[in-house]
Amino acid sequence: MAGRYELSDDRWHMIKDIVSPPQVMGRPRRDDRQMLNGIFWILCSGAKWRDLPERYGPWKTVYQRFRQWRDDGTFDRILTRLHLRLRQDGLMDLDTWMADSTSIRATRSAGGAGKKGGPEEPVDHALGRSRGGLTTKLHLLCDARGFPLSFTLSAGHRADSCHFIELLERVHLPGDRGRPRKRCQYVVADKGYDSDPLRRYCTRYGMRPIIARRNMHRRPRRGLPHQFDRPKYRQRNVVERLFSWLKEKRRLCTRYDKLASSYRAMVTLACIERCMRANFSDKT
Repeated sequence: MAGRYELSDDRWHMIKDIVSPPQVMGRPRRDDRQMLNGIFWILCSGAKWRDLPERYGPWKTVYQRFRQWRDDGTFDRILTRLHLRLRQDGLMDLDTWMADSTSIRATRSAGGAGKKGGPEEPVDHALGRSRGGLTTKLHLLCDARGFPLSFTLSAGHRADSCHFIELLERVHLPGDRGRPRKRCQYVVADKGYDSDPLRRYCTRYGMRPIIARRNMHRRPRRGLPHQFDRPKYRQRNVVERLFSWLKEKRRLCTRYDKLASSYRAMVTLACIERCMRANFSDKT
């Protein structure tokens, strides 16, 4: 029986071939399942790497394995595998998607990273000054059932609307046949995404934007014929509940990581756990 924060046997078998491929040469490595359980313990408890319990092995080994899986895309491949299973089992809503963002307070130690951090690391490390101090903003897109589809990080002072198109472009939902799914029928968002270019983008790709208008926009604008669907807009609480669930992971509700890539890997792990909570069928 799996302990707290640890993967059950069923969940481990879903991702075992990605996390722990057969080793053909070299010194035998420590158990990958034990290392991954240690990483999940850090994610959920919010503790420092040095405080990792001894049952997961040396903390330096667990941290090095985290960095390896972060850099080689292992976490991203796991999430893609789970998206495929969700779509195959009919558990994912492909019609209605929802976008929103939340601010994450960063500690003083998180702002001490140097200018270098890899080719994909942003120069500002996704940190910025806002009314809440040093913060990172998490932009998220999910379906109507609360499964995360894509996300991106930015400095805390960046506007939500600047990352709306990027969220939709990042969606890549593979299926059994044909091209991966990248569009939906309805996109629900709050007033922070009220923008004519964003509405035109949705219309151009056959999506209907359900976006609340700001008070300054009282008259209907030309070229945007869609009427506001209030019942559909009320479903937006799904993404709010998803944020509340994600922030129960103490490594997410406060940012301790200096690099945006490390914090992004933690968010990916939380999304993996959220997708694993689905009631998958037994088919392969």
